[in-house]
Amino acid sequence: MRVRINGAGIAGLTCAYEFARRGARVEIIDQRDEAGRGCSWFAGGMIAPWCEAESAEPLVLRLGQEALRFWAEHFPVARKGTLVVAPPRDRHELDRFARRTSAYEWVDADAIAAHEPDLGGRFSRGLFFHEEAHLDPRATVDALVRRLAGEMGVTFRLNENADFSGAGVDVTLDCRGLAARDVWPSLRGVKGEMVIVKARDVTLSRPVRLLHPRIPVYIVPRAGNLFMIGATMIENDEAGRITARSLIELLNAAYTLHPAFGEAEVVEIGCDVRPAFPDNLPRIRRDGRIIRVNGLYRHGYLLSPSIARMTADLAFEDKIYPEVMHEDFSERATA
Repeated sequence: MRVRINGAGIAGLTCAYEFARRGARVEIIDQRDEAGRGCSWFAGGMIAPWCEAESAEPLVLRLGQEALRFWAEHFPVARKGTLVVAPPRDRHELDRFARRTSAYEWVDADAIAAHEPDLGGRFSRGLFFHEEAHLDPRATVDALVRRLAGEMGVTFRLNENADFSGAGVDVTLDCRGLAARDVWPSLRGVKGEMVIVKARDVTLSRPVRLLHPRIPVYIVPRAGNLFMIGATMIENDEAGRITARSLIELLNAAYTLHPAFGEAEVVEIGCDVRPAFPDNLPRIRRDGRIIRVNGLYRHGYLLSPSIARMTADLAFEDKIYPEVMHEDFSERATA
C-alpha cells in the first residue's frame, strides 16, 4: 500500500508510524519547514488518562491507556505517576477531582514529601495517580521523525502544500488539524498557552497538577532543570501570542507550588491552537480514497496512538470504529 499523509503533527506522524510498520510505503507532506512544529511542539507530554477523565469523556480514558502502552514500548517515557495538589483555600477542589476520576490514592503530607521532597510541608493532602507517565514532546517528535525517515523509509516533503490528488498513492490521509476546516466546518480552535522556565532550586520527578477553580495548571519536569508550565484552554482560533493575564496566572501558579519558581529564568513563552469538535472527541472519516483524521483537542499524545491504529485498520481491513466514526455525522468532505 502506498500512503500520502498531509500534516506532520503528532496525528500525522503516529499514523505514518503505524502504516509504515505494517509495510506501507509512506510519504508525509507539511507546509512547515520542520515536522511536528505545530501544537504538538507546545504540548505538556503528559500521558495521564485518569487525570484527563476529570473533564473528558470515557473514550479518552480508554484510548489513553493504550497510549501508555504504545509510548512505553516504542519511545522513552517516565512512568512515575502524576501528583495532584491544591492550595489550602482550594482544598475542596481535590474532593471534586477525586469524584470525577479513578485509579488514584489519597496521600498525606508525609507521602507527598516522599514522592516529591521539594514539596514537603507545603501541602497536607493530594491525589497520586501511580500508573500515569510523561514524555518530552519535542524529544519524542524528533525521535519519531528520525525513525520514520531512517529505518522505516518514510519520505518527508516539507514546505509544500497539501496534495489530495491521489496521484501515485492508494490512500491519502488528511491530518491537517485546523487547516482542514474547509472540509470539517464544525472544527474549532482551542488556544493553549505555556511557559518554559529554568529553576535550578526546584526538583520534581513527575508532573504536578495544581488545582484552582479558574485555571488548573500542570507543571512538567524536563531535562536540565527545565519545567513546562501550562496550559490555558481559550476558545480562540488565533495562535498569536500569550496574553499577559495568562502569563501572570501560569507563573503565579508555579510560585504557589514552590516559591523558588519566583527566581526561575523564563526560557520560552509559546502558544498554538488545537483542533477540536464540539464534543472535544476525535473523528475518523473515509471519503473515497481519502481518510480524514482530526479533532484530537488537548489530547494529541494521549489519543494519537489509538487513532493511528484505527485509521490503519480502516485502510487495511475496512474495520469500522463507531466511537470515532459516527454514522449520524452530517458533514461530508468535498475536497
